[in-house]
Amino acid sequence: MEQEKIDRINVLARKSKTEGLTEAEKEEQAALRREYVAAVKRNLTAQLENTYLVDEKGQKRKLQHK
Repeated sequence: MEQEKIDRINVLARKSKTEGLTEAEKEEQAALRREYVAAVKRNLTAQLENTYLVDEKGQKRKLQHK
C-alpha cells in the first residue's frame, strides 16, 4: 500500500476524533481501511509461505496450511 494512502487514513482518523467526518469521508475511510487490511494479510501470507521450522535434527520443513 502506498504511503500516501496510509497518510490519508491517519488524516481521516484524526479528523474523525476532532471534527467528525462527512458521509463521503466515512466511505473513503472504510475503503482505505479495507485495502490496508487486505495488504497486511497478503504480506503476512507471503511471509508465512517462506517460513520454515527446524526440528531437533536440523531438518527444515515448510509450515503446513490448516
